[in-house]
Amino acid sequence: YGFYTGFDSDNSSGDFSEANHKVAEMLDLDPHQSNRTGKHNRETEIQENGIKRHRTSLPAPMFSRSDFSVWSILKKCIGLELSKITMPIVFNEPLSFLQRITEYMEHIYLINKACSHADPLERMQAVAAFAVSAVASQWERTGKPFNPLLGETYELTREDLGFRFISEQVSHHPPISAFYSEGLNKDFIFHGSIYPKLKFWGKSIEAEPRGTITLELLKYNEAYTWTNPTCCVHNVIIGKLWLEQYGTVEIVNHSTGDKCVLNFKPCGLFGKELHRVEGYIQDKNRKKLCVIYGKWTECLWCTDPTTYETYKKNEKRGGEQKKLKPSEDVIKSENDDADDMPEVQDTVQFIPGSKLLWRINCRPPNSSQMYNFTSFAVSLNELEKGMEAILAPTDCRLRPDIRNMENGNMDVASKEKERLEEKQRAARKERAKDEVEWHTRWFHQGTNPYTGTSDWLYSGGYFDRNFSDCPDIY
Repeated sequence: YGFYTGFDSDNSSGDFSEANHKVAEMLDLDPHQSNRTGKHNRETEIQENGIKRHRTSLPAPMFSRSDFSVWSILKKCIGLELSKITMPIVFNEPLSFLQRITEYMEHIYLINKACSHADPLERMQAVAAFAVSAVASQWERTGKPFNPLLGETYELTREDLGFRFISEQVSHHPPISAFYSEGLNKDFIFHGSIYPKLKFWGKSIEAEPRGTITLELLKYNEAYTWTNPTCCVHNVIIGKLWLEQYGTVEIVNHSTGDKCVLNFKPCGLFGKELHRVEGYIQDKNRKKLCVIYGKWTECLWCTDPTTYETYKKNEKRGGEQKKLKPSEDVIKSENDDADDMPEVQDTVQFIPGSKLLWRINCRPPNSSQMYNFTSFAVSLNELEKGMEAILAPTDCRLRPDIRNMENGNMDVASKEKERLEEKQRAARKERAKDEVEWHTRWFHQGTNPYTGTSDWLYSGGYFDRNFSDCPDIY
C-alpha cells in the first residue's frame, strides 16, 4: 500500500538532488499556463440540501512521465536500503501518504452496512468487502505519494459520509503512519498503523505491509483485525508501470471466532489470475460458511460453499459459464517483455445465485489527467475557505511542496520538497545534539488489545483543537 513510501529520507546523502533541480526544465512547464487543460473549481459550494459539494478536478493537470525512467534513479540504489533514497518529485502524486491512507474511507458505506446487519455472517461479509475495497483505489495509481514528515498530520471530517479521521506520522525511520477514525454516530472505530517494508527486485518494487488494521463495531461489541496484502509495481526498468496485489489476508472477528481468509492471487505466467481474489468465511469450528470471489479492481461476490464447489466441478468439465460484461479496466501489455503484464480479456465469472458484496466506484472522466485519482482522492487536498484557521499547522494541506505540485508549479514544488527535507534533517541533528527525544502528539505506542501485538493507539484530544505545542515542520 503506497508502495513508494519510505523512499524520501532525511537520512539521504542528497546524491539525487540534482534530478530534482532539473525536473521543471525537462518538463517544460510554464506555471502560468499550468491550467490549460485542468480548471479551478470554485470554492466549495453548499448544495440546497446543505451538503458540501467537493471539488471534482485538480487545479492543474498532471505532467507526462514518459521522458523519465524510474530505473535511471533505482540503478544507483542497488545494494542500498530503499528508505534512504530520495526520489525526484516527477515520480510523485500530489498527496501525502497520510492522505492516501484516508482513501480507506472511500467505501465507508460497507462499514455502515456491517453496522446494520443483525447476522454476524453478513457483518463479516461487509467487513471483508471493506478490506478489499481499501486497496481498490490503488488501481493504476503508479505515482508515489509524498513521504510524510515526522509529526505531519491529516484530518478529514465528512458529515455527508458520517465519519471523521485523523492520522500522524509517528516515526520517520522506519516510516510509520498511525490513523484513527470514528463514526459521527458513534457506531464504529477504525484504527491502525502502516509500516511498509520495501524490496527492490530489479524489475519490480515490492511493498510488504506491516502493522495491524482494526475495525470495531460498537453496537455489537465486535472487533475485526487484518493486515493488507503485498503490493508490487512492475516494469520499473522499461514498459508501462502496473500494480498487482498478492498474499493472504486473514480477517478475524475476535468476538465470535469467525475468520475470513482472502487469497489475493499473484498474476501468474499467463495472467489468468490477475487481480483475482478468492476466499471463504469460516466459523470458530472451521466450518466454511460462504465462499467469496471476485477482483480487487472490479467487484466482490459471495455464494454458499456447495454451489461454489459444484460450479468449479462443472468448470473443469468445460461447462458453460456466465460472464459479466467486460469492465473498462481490461488492460494490455505494451511490449512483449516477460515481466510485462499479460493481455487479460476476461472479467469475473459469475456463479448463479451469488450475492454482490461490493463494486468499484466509477472514476471521473478526467481521471487519467489527474494521476488516476478517484473522485474521493481528488477532494483530499482541497483547502476550503477558512480552513487554515482551524487546521493543525502540521496538516498535509499546508505542505508547500504538495500544494505547488497540485497547482502545476513543479520547479517551486521540487525546491520546497528539498527545503523541507533539509529542515527535517537539521531538526533531527539539533535533537540529537541536545539529547532530546521526539514525542508524538496524537498517538502513543502500546499494545493492540485484540492481537496482543505492538501498535500505535490514538491518545485522543485532536478535535479539541489545542494546537499550541505542535512542531514547526513546514
